[in-house]
Amino acid sequence: MKYLIFSDIHSNLEAFEAMLEHPAARKASRFLFLGDLVGYGPNPNEVINRFRRLNVSTQVRGNHDKVVADLESSSLFNPVAAFSAEWSKIQVSGDNQTFLKQLPKGPVVVERFITLCHGSTFDEDYYVFSNFEAAESFKFMETAIGFFGHTHFPIMYLMRNDKIQSVPLNENTHIRLDPNTRYLINPGSIGQPRDKNPMPSFVIFDPGKREIQFKRFTYDFRQTQKKIRDAGLPEILASRIESGI
Repeated sequence: MKYLIFSDIHSNLEAFEAMLEHPAARKASRFLFLGDLVGYGPNPNEVINRFRRLNVSTQVRGNHDKVVADLESSSLFNPVAAFSAEWSKIQVSGDNQTFLKQLPKGPVVVERFITLCHGSTFDEDYYVFSNFEAAESFKFMETAIGFFGHTHFPIMYLMRNDKIQSVPLNENTHIRLDPNTRYLINPGSIGQPRDKNPMPSFVIFDPGKREIQFKRFTYDFRQTQKKIRDAGLPEILASRIESGI
């Protein structure tokens, strides 16, 4: 069995469809999603529709999902995020808004050995950017391996003998898991990478072989840019997907 773990689509239909066409995605047995279907991008309704047809095994909600579902206010978002969230509310059908409302809150444990969360294991909206924040997240994680999103930065944190090490993920990352080590892994973002690499990313986890593979891929981001501009969304949302910031 192979799991495909992905996060932060952010209404980027072209990137999402390109991920599904990737050879590794075609071989995946199950899909695990770490939150933020919507926000920022120009196709919230279409992304939700495609996601629902995919029959994802397990998912958790993201902070943008909550705001577009009217579970939380956009008042704590920065102006660009708030504008796109309020715009997305108008675009999303009633049925799809109900779907967003029903997305489960993380963390969620899958088959008793994988933890999924959007931000951290102790707060679904908390950003894990450092070894200190990862250490706090490990405290609340009951499994040996966990996956999180939210930051849009692909990275892996390892805990061995109560010591934390961080390892950035790149195109050549292929990891054999150590049974004496705990792992907290961010696969990066599908719809809006922010590690100065515009290529979306995901990970493949093979529990039988105890292996993790990191994957990046290209897509027609210029089509997404055109849609963003045609929709009247803030220009930074179009320019950043080209630069990966």
